[in-house]
Amino acid sequence: MQAPINIALVGNPNSGKSSLFNALTGLNQKVSNFPGVTVDKKTGTATIVPGLSTNIIDLPGTYSLYPKSADEYVTYDVLINPSNEDKPDLVVIVADASNLKRNLLFCSQIIDLKKPVIIALTMMDIARKKGVEIDIDGLERELGVPIVAINPRKNKGVTELKKIIELAARGHYSAAPRDFIANAALAKAVTDDVKKAVPASSDYGALHIAVNAEELTFLDAGQKQAIRQSLQTNQFNKTKVQAEEIMQRYNRIKHIMKATVVETDPLQKQLRSEKIDDLLLHRFWGYVILLVVMFLLFQSIFWLASYPMDLIEGSFGKLSGWLTSVLPSNKITDVFVNGILAGISGFAVFIPQIMILFGLITVLEDTGYMARISFLTDRLMRQVGLNGKSVMPLISGVACAVPAIMATRTIENKKERLITILVTPLMSCSARLPIYTMMIALVIPDNRVFGILGLRGLVMMGLYLLGFFMAVIIAAVMKLFVRIKEKSYFIMELPVYRAPRWKNVGTTMVEKARIFVTDAGKVIVVISVCLWFLASYGPSSRMEPLHAKYEKLIAAAPAGSPEADALDREFRSEKLSHSYAGILGHAIEPAIRPLGFDWKIGIALITSFAAREVFVGTMATLYSVGENPEDNNATLREKMASAKWPDGRPVYTLAAGLSLMLFYAFAMQCMSTMAIVKRETKSWKIPVLQLTYMTSLAYICSLIIFNIFK
Repeated sequence: MQAPINIALVGNPNSGKSSLFNALTGLNQKVSNFPGVTVDKKTGTATIVPGLSTNIIDLPGTYSLYPKSADEYVTYDVLINPSNEDKPDLVVIVADASNLKRNLLFCSQIIDLKKPVIIALTMMDIARKKGVEIDIDGLERELGVPIVAINPRKNKGVTELKKIIELAARGHYSAAPRDFIANAALAKAVTDDVKKAVPASSDYGALHIAVNAEELTFLDAGQKQAIRQSLQTNQFNKTKVQAEEIMQRYNRIKHIMKATVVETDPLQKQLRSEKIDDLLLHRFWGYVILLVVMFLLFQSIFWLASYPMDLIEGSFGKLSGWLTSVLPSNKITDVFVNGILAGISGFAVFIPQIMILFGLITVLEDTGYMARISFLTDRLMRQVGLNGKSVMPLISGVACAVPAIMATRTIENKKERLITILVTPLMSCSARLPIYTMMIALVIPDNRVFGILGLRGLVMMGLYLLGFFMAVIIAAVMKLFVRIKEKSYFIMELPVYRAPRWKNVGTTMVEKARIFVTDAGKVIVVISVCLWFLASYGPSSRMEPLHAKYEKLIAAAPAGSPEADALDREFRSEKLSHSYAGILGHAIEPAIRPLGFDWKIGIALITSFAAREVFVGTMATLYSVGENPEDNNATLREKMASAKWPDGRPVYTLAAGLSLMLFYAFAMQCMSTMAIVKRETKSWKIPVLQLTYMTSLAYICSLIIFNIFK
């Protein structure tokens, strides 16, 4: 059996690479109608024909072979670096047929690297709607490489592509026999010197080594010195050479287009996408429609999820009560019911909302509307030191801050990228959703505004908008302190509108639910069991006198009497208060009590640093351990609603609920986010700065809102 070969998928952003990756590998790789989604290389395996296995590498989209951002450099290194572990044996260039002229620039550069190349033409249906007809055989002759038309969304042309891949792997196709342009003539003396110092596969490869020698990690000190000397001797002008190369390529592309492509007069044809954009990108109505879309999104999260959430919550309450009644009363039952089961119920109830949120976001991305949001908000972003590209990570932050921060690699400007990283965690991620949902259900009445607008949905929308506007305000402040002067431009192609792929939507919903259950769920259950132990046991100096005191009192009370039940509840409450968890909570309570938080909330604030959604599991465990077994039928919401301060006041008032939601909206409580920020910035200073300013912001805002509403 032949050893697996490496196949790199490359192309312009939003050209269909990830769709083809899915079609070839069968992996559930996220695919979005939104430029910049692939911000790191993704790999999968595919059997092209029996006996021929391949490693498929989906590389970030780029418009040319001159990297300007971190994600483009990922693609550049795989293609240029001969020692890269993913060095491709074959390159499949995914080219958008409806924008062929622009795509051919990148194609021509890859061809001149003298690697075996196959061009996969996508968007042929859109090209035809634009009145564009392509002579594929003629284009194949002009470029000197095989070309196949595909539609990976509908699995059309994929079989033909596999046949060509097989032929290329068997040696029937090799690198293009001739250069697209005369690369050696651009800087002959320099390319000759580079080829003497470094084994380069082509004149064009040698030219790129000369241009980026200082940044290339596979060159040793001696090679860099030799290249540096050649550049100086021959007075090599990088900018001039690049400009000359691009001009020559476009001149050749112009002749190829004239010979192989027939286009109707663009004034005679206006796509449906352009007509829709006249409304959705309108300077006034565009923003109104955006707000309506946001409102419907958050109303749907409550409306659609309410029934399955109530069913799950009620089922766990009944299961807990039933298990308590049938299982023997011992420590194993206690840890299972009040530790493991309470932790599972704490996160399982929010699975419907997680699925609905990601499903609706996928619909917006798949249809092409998410990219329009970037254009609508570009003007606002520029006023605070960012640009429209910063909106992509901010929008992604609604799902999770970790991939959102990785998505900042598409931002070329260093200052804008740093500020975007600093403010992205302020966006309300899906981990905050369970906390918002729980507190809104506790303290916000289920009323209607104007008879049709749900108040709870409005509050939820307000929290998400609050995160966005706070991110904008903080960005404006940081603009004054981050001293990096570099001009930036916002150029992004708008994808055409398409019907959502419901299979993709369903796959995303199931996958996100699975990730929530397996990743967050494991953390929540482990912490719940640890909390059960901390809440069930305490120092013997405190616990022994407590047990002795209540054993006498309960023994003296008639069995089964209201007095005995009251004493049992009092004993469990004091035992929890004297436990290790209670001691820790009471130690930090003075610092958080001004915000309206009791010691149980304090413990949840600490455990939330593992993951914000741990809050619900923590509360479920603490309220289960401290309750009478007969109360296990009650839901967590009912237990929290009946929680009281020592003086009899309810813990979860409107003021306390708003304060808690605001704290979680702004606080930096995610170790994973801090780790990814450190990785992206290569410094601990930035995540420490985030932790400091976000925690301070959360505390001050919570303090203000609590005092206003109490």
